[in-house]
Amino acid sequence: MIIVIVKPIDTDYFPKKLSMKGVLKLGRIAGIKIEVHWTFSLLLIWVVYLDLRSGGNITSAILNVSLILSLFFCVVLHELGHALTARRFAIQTKRITLLPIGGVASLEKMPEKPGQELLVALAGPAVNVVIAILLALVVPVRKYLSMDFENIEALLSSPGLETLLFYLLIANVMLVIFNLIPAFPMDGGRVLRALLSYGMGRVKATEVAATLGQILAVIFFILGLMINPFLVLIAFFIFFGAYGENKMVKQEFVLHGHYVKEAMLTQITIILPTDSLQRVIEVVLAGTEKDFVVAENGKIVGILDHKTIIEHAKDPSVLVGDIMKRDFKTIDSSLEIQRAIGIMSQERSRFFPVVEKHKLIGAINTANINEFILLKANFS
Repeated sequence: MIIVIVKPIDTDYFPKKLSMKGVLKLGRIAGIKIEVHWTFSLLLIWVVYLDLRSGGNITSAILNVSLILSLFFCVVLHELGHALTARRFAIQTKRITLLPIGGVASLEKMPEKPGQELLVALAGPAVNVVIAILLALVVPVRKYLSMDFENIEALLSSPGLETLLFYLLIANVMLVIFNLIPAFPMDGGRVLRALLSYGMGRVKATEVAATLGQILAVIFFILGLMINPFLVLIAFFIFFGAYGENKMVKQEFVLHGHYVKEAMLTQITIILPTDSLQRVIEVVLAGTEKDFVVAENGKIVGILDHKTIIEHAKDPSVLVGDIMKRDFKTIDSSLEIQRAIGIMSQERSRFFPVVEKHKLIGAINTANINEFILLKANFS
C-alpha cells in the first residue's frame, strides 16, 4: 500500500501534526526508516485472546503470533518493493509504517508517467508472488491438495514449522489478491489509474478509479454488516483513501505551473523582537493575521505563530524575542506551490516567510493556499 506524503490541504483536512504519533522505530533498510505503530500491539493481543478463547494453548498462541510477525515481515518486503522501484525514478520514501491493517510506504510523490506508476504499483504484489513461489517450493502443497478437508484441518491445527509456512504461503497469496483490488489506496487502484491514464489523462483516470473504489467500499460495508465487521473497517479505509487520492490529484492539476509569489500574503505586519506580546494581541484582534514574521534591521530573526501567542497570552508583557521560534525556514517566491506544500508537510508548519533574493517580501500559509486553490479551481 502506498501513500503520498503531500496531502490535500483543505482547511478541515490538513492535520496539525502530519507525522504519525506513537511509533516505534525499528531501524532502517536501504536508508528507509521502518516504524511500527503502537496499535500493532493491540493486534497481537487480540490474536492471542481469540486463540485462547477458542480453546487454544500457549503453544498455539505463540504459533499465531509468529505467523502475524512473519506476515508483517513480508509486508515490509512488499513496501520495500514499492519504495526501491520508486527510487529508480528519483522518488524517495521517507518511511515505512506498520499498522494493524497493513503497511504504508510514505512516498514523496507518485510518478506521473503511467508506465512508471504501473511499475511502482506492481512492485509490491510482485514481491509477495516471489515469496509465495519460494514457500511453495518448501511446503508440500501437493500433500495438502490430495487430502480431504478434515485431515487438512487436523494437520493445520497442530503447531509446527510446516504449518506456519503453509499459513504464510496462503497469507501471501491473499495479500496479492487484496492489494490488487482496483480501489485506492490499494495497489490495484494505482494500477487501474495507470492503465486508464494512457487513454484519458491522469486527472480523469484518477476520478474513475476513485469512484470505482468508493463503490467497492460501499459493497464491502454492506458485506461487513452481514458477514464480518472487519470489512466495515476496510470499507472506510478504501472510501476515504479514494477520496483523498482524487482530491490530491485534482489539487496537483490546479496548482501545476503556479508559484508561491502568486499565492503569498503581501500585506503582513512585521513584528520586532522588542515588541511586547500585548502589541501582537492587539494586531490579532484588529485584523485577520494570526502568525507573524519577526524581523530586526531588515533581517528575519524568528517566527511567532498563533499557538505560541495563545500559550503566552496570560503574560502579555513578555517580549516577542523571548518566545519566538528561532529555528525556522523560509520559502523562495519562485518555488512551485506544490513543492511549498511539501515543505509545509515535512516541517509540520502552516506559516513561512517568503523571500526573494534573500529579502523578505511576504508570507505564505495554508489558508491562503486553500483560497488560491478554490479560486483557481472554480476559474478553471
